[in-house]
Formats: sequence, C-alpha cells, structure tokens
Amino acid sequence: MTRIVAGSAGGLRLTVPSQGTRPTSERVREALFSRLEHDEVLAGARVLDLFAGSGALGLEAASRGAGEVTLVDLSRQAVGVMERNIATVSKALPKVRMRAVCGNVAVFVSQGATPMDLVFLDPPYDVTSDELDLIIATVAAQWLAPNGTIIVERSSRSAPPVWPKILKELKSKKYGETALYLAYLPVD
Repeated sequence: MTRIVAGSAGGLRLTVPSQGTRPTSERVREALFSRLEHDEVLAGARVLDLFAGSGALGLEAASRGAGEVTLVDLSRQAVGVMERNIATVSKALPKVRMRAVCGNVAVFVSQGATPMDLVFLDPPYDVTSDELDLIIATVAAQWLAPNGTIIVERSSRSAPPVWPKILKELKSKKYGETALYLAYLPVD
C-alpha cells in the first residue's frame, strides 16, 4: 500500500501501477519532504514529477502545500493510475492544479517549458546515466525557476548524476538501496 504521508491529504491511499514502477518508500518520502519543508520550498511551489509512476512524489508535494503539480510518465497504465490518484487527492486539495501527461520524458522536457520550483526525476533503472544527465541538463536550462530544486532518485548502486555547471549541488543522502541527489539553480 502506498499512501500520502502527511499534509492536507495525509493518510489517503494511492493506487500503484501493477507493473513497471517502483514507488518511493514512505520512509524515503518522509525524510525527503521533511527536508523540503525545512528548506521552505513547498509552499505554493510549481512541481514537475518526471517518470512519475503513481504520482506519489508530486501528490505528496501537493498535500504539503504545492500549488501546481504536473505528473509525466510514458506508460498509459501509469497515467491512468495517476489520473485516479489525482481524483482521490483533489477532494482534499480542491485548489491545487494537478494534471497527468502521457509522454516520453525526454521529448516532453525538450518541447517548451514552464518555470518549475521543484522537479523530481525517478527514472526506471533501464534509463542510462547518459540519458538521465541529458534530461537533467534540459530541465536545468529550460524548466527550472531561479532557486528551483531538482531531486533525482536512483539506486544507490547507480552512478550519481552529472549536474550542469549552472546548478549548485546539495548534499545527497542514501536510504538503503535508494539514493537521493539534490541540486538547485542559484539566483544570479
């Protein structure tokens, strides 16, 4: 079972796709969002959740104060699950704009941009480091608002992402098999 950990929609259960995803554990989400709340990046934030799966990261952000959430995944099954989860969460968060998009993440980020305050990337293990680094570079250059934060979730056995020079790396953290890497776009 996956659920929203805390916030206005805390405790609501989320549906998870039957295959092809590995939802971020509650323990990791709780630790991550505690840090984000401490850094005061969630209130009113515009959030982009790439490789979203069930949408748990983006919907957790909505529950904790984000104002807008876009969830993107290639799998039609995952998008159907995200749409059901949005319907569930939107009852507790009627003022938060939430949408699910079905599409290839690399193509999606290359086609126009809306400045985002927080971007999650939790790619499948078969996405190579080179592919991920290219997506990160595109997001950093075209999507990230000043002071915006990028969070990459990978296997702790995977290579860390290569951050573009315009980003400032923050401290990474490992939780068993999961590693979280963070960076932000400093204001000039």
